[in-house]
Amino acid sequence: MKLLRVGTAGSERPALLDAEGILRDLSGVVPDIDGALLADDAALGRVRAAAESGELPVLDADGLRVGPPLARIGKIVCIGLNYHDHARETGAEPPAEPVIFFKAADTVVGPDDTVLVPRGSVKTDWEVELAVVIGRTARYLESHEEALARVAGYAVAHDVSEREFQIERGGTWDKGKNCETFNPLGPWLVTADEVSDPQDLSLKLWVNGELKQDGTTAEQIFSVAEVVRYVSQFMTLYPGDVINTGTPAGVALGQPEPKPYLRAGDVVELEIRGLGRQRQEFKPA
Repeated sequence: MKLLRVGTAGSERPALLDAEGILRDLSGVVPDIDGALLADDAALGRVRAAAESGELPVLDADGLRVGPPLARIGKIVCIGLNYHDHARETGAEPPAEPVIFFKAADTVVGPDDTVLVPRGSVKTDWEVELAVVIGRTARYLESHEEALARVAGYAVAHDVSEREFQIERGGTWDKGKNCETFNPLGPWLVTADEVSDPQDLSLKLWVNGELKQDGTTAEQIFSVAEVVRYVSQFMTLYPGDVINTGTPAGVALGQPEPKPYLRAGDVVELEIRGLGRQRQEFKPA
């Protein structure tokens, strides 16, 4: 299923994109799309049955804002330097173990919402990423099979980053990762049954119409299953938590000088095959 949330920010309603690409209202079936829903097999069964019935009310998508596909996100765990080609372009050694950092849940905005360039920023960068949404509690997992069984679905994430804040201002990466609007998510939460192999997804990103990133999850150093298994050794993952699994080559940081960092007025578009497309205009904070 392709689950999404539509409406003005803070007042989104749950919806579903059916097999014919028709937007349908789920608000009469479930109150929202969140961790509680993803952990509830009976509720998901009702959603699936309603979708298959073809009787859900149709929503007029014209002019309707698409919000983040997941409400009440618990935590966003991010994996750094997780693509062989991205490590090569930045001159970094591939990590022996996954690099973990966090983004606050309040960085999440809709897939087509405005992204704000932070005040004083000169190195705002783009990163298309596969987001993994957890649907079952995960702690001390032992196998990749166990890990994938905890995944409710997948989404497109834009891990917007400010490289000066991240690298040059001391401390950990968090300063450059947690600026407001720095994690557009969506348009859909695509349930795991529709993604046969998370290591066979193409990722693309354009800046002002110019293709910058053109990668595949096959290039991941640590697979989705390994990332979920590994993270569960250090923290408990709960339904509604999100893992951003890293970005392929093509970010501004990896380009020759002068690096083409983002400025107010730029437009970024990104997509992952089967998971949808985003478009953001960048404006000053």
